[in-house]
Amino acid sequence: MLEPKNHLKNQRVVTFLNRDEVDFLDKMGKDALFSSGTKLSRAKLIAWLIDILKGLNISGENLKNEKDLENKMMEVIKQIENSNQPR
Repeated sequence: MLEPKNHLKNQRVVTFLNRDEVDFLDKMGKDALFSSGTKLSRAKLIAWLIDILKGLNISGENLKNEKDLENKMMEVIKQIENSNQPR
């Protein structure tokens, strides 16, 4: 059976996270479960973070390290904050 062209198929991505990163994702999932009753997997949280970066139009251009990505994200956040301030 052929899938429609607009149907997006999920792909498995293996990632290596340190203990603090895994604990953070698990805490987010547990916070959501106990506050809203919604169970969130690590994979779902990571996918949402990617969607957020895409929505902010953050690209990989000129990224060399984590600090470069952080700086790009902070620039976008500051632009959003400045555009929401009354003039």
